[in-house]
Amino acid sequence: MQKTFTILKPDSVQAGNVGAILQTIEKEGFTIRALKMLHLSQKEAEGFYYVHKERPFFGSLVKFMTEGPIVAAVLEAEDAVQKLRKVMGATDPAKAEAGTIRKLFATNIERNAIHGSDGPDTAAFEIAYFFNQLEIT
Repeated sequence: MQKTFTILKPDSVQAGNVGAILQTIEKEGFTIRALKMLHLSQKEAEGFYYVHKERPFFGSLVKFMTEGPIVAAVLEAEDAVQKLRKVMGATDPAKAEAGTIRKLFATNIERNAIHGSDGPDTAAFEIAYFFNQLEIT
């Protein structure tokens, strides 16, 4: 079994889609090992997305991620990282497959409902950024 990390972004929380998205994730065979809602500060969002610091969208991404609460979660499943990437769908919801989270709940490429780790090393960093070991079952 493998762990991965996800964030239900401010657009998902504001639209009231947290329950539906979590239900979709669980129906796909994931076990939720940790879950919390929080409101990121600018410094926290910048730290989390530091790998994108030089990208042109960094400022708008940080602004978006701090505009309202998020839900962070640790998920577990067989090949969890790749499995979640498939369940999420393409970053651009217009290009996402039918039935994926982004096709169902995202508005556009920036307000795309959900974040998921892109690899095992990234998942380890992201999990540790938001959760200590006592919070993960």
